[in-house]
Amino acid sequence: MADTQHAAAPKKRGVVAVARRGELFLAIRRGAKVAAPGRLCFPGGHIEPGEAEHEAVARECMEELAATVEPCECVWRSVTSWGTSLAWWSVAVVGESELVPHPVEVAEILWLSAEEMIREPTLLEGNRTFLEAVLSGEVRL
Repeated sequence: MADTQHAAAPKKRGVVAVARRGELFLAIRRGAKVAAPGRLCFPGGHIEPGEAEHEAVARECMEELAATVEPCECVWRSVTSWGTSLAWWSVAVVGESELVPHPVEVAEILWLSAEEMIREPTLLEGNRTFLEAVLSGEVRL
């Protein structure tokens, strides 16, 4: 008889913000004192207890970039190799205010094409998988 127990749900949950300006994506280079230092990725972070995904993505963009964003929709879901469940949200940056990197969490703010991001050797692997899904049409933005 097959084991009917379900696999444990991921204990950690996070959000990823996918903002675009035309064909360019908002990306960050992670700060030297955070996990995966110096790696290129989309902005995002953990979901706090009791917080909805759309609230978390807006909070993370404000914390990391001083950016007010309007969450649009969840466009993809994934689980990292270390077991964190991620919700990838398309977001619209509100207004024309300058993005300001958090002094510890963000070393650099960049606007890059999907192809430029994929070619970047420091890109976090889950971000590469997402961008490949965008380019293949699996994920529609």
